[in-house]
Amino acid sequence: MNSALHVENLGKSYRQWGSEWRRFASWVVPSIRPREEHWVLKEINFSVEPGEAIGIIGQNGAGKSTLLKLITGTILPTEGRVLREGSIAAILELGMGFSPDLTGRQNTYHSAGLMGYSQPKIESVMSEIEAFAEVGEYFDQPVRTYSSGMQMRVAFSVATAFRPDVLIVDEALSVGDVYFQQKCFNRIREFSALGTTLLFVTHDITAVLEICSRAIYLRQGRLVTDGSPKVAVDLYQADALIHCDNSPSKLNVVKLFTETETNKESLPADATNKPTIVTGSAGSLVTADISCLNVCLNDVAGNGLHNIISENQAKLVIRYKIHRDLDDPHVGFKIRNRFGTVIFETNTYCMRKFIGRVEKDAEIDVCFDFPVDLTPGEYTITLGFANRGYDKGSFEEVLSYLHSAFVFTVLPNNQAITWCGILNIHPKVDWTVLPDVPLKTKYFFEKVE
Repeated sequence: MNSALHVENLGKSYRQWGSEWRRFASWVVPSIRPREEHWVLKEINFSVEPGEAIGIIGQNGAGKSTLLKLITGTILPTEGRVLREGSIAAILELGMGFSPDLTGRQNTYHSAGLMGYSQPKIESVMSEIEAFAEVGEYFDQPVRTYSSGMQMRVAFSVATAFRPDVLIVDEALSVGDVYFQQKCFNRIREFSALGTTLLFVTHDITAVLEICSRAIYLRQGRLVTDGSPKVAVDLYQADALIHCDNSPSKLNVVKLFTETETNKESLPADATNKPTIVTGSAGSLVTADISCLNVCLNDVAGNGLHNIISENQAKLVIRYKIHRDLDDPHVGFKIRNRFGTVIFETNTYCMRKFIGRVEKDAEIDVCFDFPVDLTPGEYTITLGFANRGYDKGSFEEVLSYLHSAFVFTVLPNNQAITWCGILNIHPKVDWTVLPDVPLKTKYFFEKVE
């Protein structure tokens, strides 16, 4: 096996037999089945190459943590198998394996010993573990006195004291402070560059987009997609929007076809014949209630463009065709970089602007005017259309959510200041030069009469 990890037809079920006699009889007579059976995972297949960073995402109860426990051998599969190569370090449930009555140092010896390291080898890196964890004198205090963040610091420091072939992290980093999270991510990047494979379970989709080269999306114990982090995240967010919607049955998720194809089955009959329909990429949501007819980015003179110089003014113009009466429609957009990370997002509801009632068969042109103060690079625009806003930016009905509806490139502005980051905040600077006043040292030594 050349892969660092190979998962083949993996499944885990929890069974209710009704009696121990029935369970025993099933060992002898395979046809005897449990009274109840709940599959947490079913038919999971994937391989991981050395050095890959893979994010595993999904709603609570999707089977993410169960998958990691099966991979590490903490629990046994009901069916299928896991083939592993090399050493594995895992941070599963927070503080898992730590005794609350032992100190951080004692737990370090215990945990590293369970990972297969000898006491002399553990002692050789103990000072590095203590320094990386940065819990101070608490390192020699019982773990029961630790906060959740302190437990995570020690657990991560122990798990990464020696570079493993496979590093598995299950949500643990979410409890740490920003400073320590950055330290952890830097170490993860260093390990990945040296060939360590990362399996990373998290609800932080930004971390998945920025760190992972691949993502696995689980839904109700089944593998939905395995590939591009952007596609996995978009499908995951589409399911979340459907779950929150008032009428989820009307929403259709755009699957894995290309951005130039049209999902005609989900559009009204009179709209499918129009070649200008905008459908979006995988993970988009479409309904029969509206169609996006056009989207363009214009300069101040109204000329359409796909390349714009940084810090120039632009207008995003979107046209929708309405196929039913709407009492409180709202339009929004988000700009994402090439990794899929959201740079900016807003909508008319959040801007406290109200379109008002719109009747069936009307068309709406919406224009957002803004300076493109972004670092040079490629960006995509996601478009959203919803009905009935409430709270701080939620909607009762999602009618359209189109990823990668428009792609544009920001070019360098040679007239601007030199800066780096995501966007230019246009800082102002001023200064005052104070006169050089020499100290009159004699006053310090004058004799007081």
